[in-house]
Amino acid sequence: MVNLEWYRTFKEIYENGTLTKASIALYASQPGVSVHLNALEAYVGKKLFERTSRKMIPTEDGKFLYEYIIESLKKLEIAEQHFKKTTQEKNPSINIGMCSEMFQLIIEPEIPKLDFDLVARFGAHTDLIKDLNNGILDLVITPKKQNEKKSLVEYIPFSKERIVLIAGNKTNVTNIQKHIKSNNLNKLEEELLQNVWYSSSNEMEHFRRFWFENFNKKPAFKPNYILPNITSIIRCLNNGNGLALVPDFLCQEQILRNEINLVWEGKVKTENTLYFASRTDLKYKKELNTIKNIFISKMK
Repeated sequence: MVNLEWYRTFKEIYENGTLTKASIALYASQPGVSVHLNALEAYVGKKLFERTSRKMIPTEDGKFLYEYIIESLKKLEIAEQHFKKTTQEKNPSINIGMCSEMFQLIIEPEIPKLDFDLVARFGAHTDLIKDLNNGILDLVITPKKQNEKKSLVEYIPFSKERIVLIAGNKTNVTNIQKHIKSNNLNKLEEELLQNVWYSSSNEMEHFRRFWFENFNKKPAFKPNYILPNITSIIRCLNNGNGLALVPDFLCQEQILRNEINLVWEGKVKTENTLYFASRTDLKYKKELNTIKNIFISKMK
């Protein structure tokens, strides 16, 4: 494939009319511009300009080539301006990663108030931390602290989430509460197993951990409904029937509105520390602090 710089040089000569002006536009030397033009003419096998003492006059072949390539070159220039890194960006762009539920609850309502650009990414915490290490993300909200010797990532704790048992408000929890009150964990487990259960693919680890820490065994059943995220679970339980284990901060409003019931916080607290994970060489500290302060104010 022909060298793209030859076409860029040809375009500048065509639009500026002289080798000198073209070299200034390209921040290149005049001999270098001349070399590019000669190489392009040799490649296409046609003379593209008539050389005079004052001006480069395009030939018919030169005019045809210009019309043929100009739109493509303009698109490339627009792409270059859009994607290139600059030291004086008009608007800082912050890239953050977290679970989708946390974004919807904490950040989404605040987006219209932000004075910087924001790109949000969702995924597994290990993948998000990898992107953070590679400079793709600026900030990750994670319950997992990874210890890697060569990592530039630092973790700052800012809150805790507690896994709790909730029920749709049409669920009969009389026997469940009776066994909780009497601390009869065997009967409690039997009663729980008779109910409809909801979980999500990204929360099965919390589900198994809560069960093991409170009943000293792994759950011997599979939830009836495994949904994409916890928000879907809460919507399904809203004025409905069934049980689920979810982080407390994601269902506080629904509990206050009596749309779902808080059944049990566990005999043993199943908690996760939430961390701000960011690189030690980060920029845009002001903008990142804005995001952090939103979390701190909403998750006290």
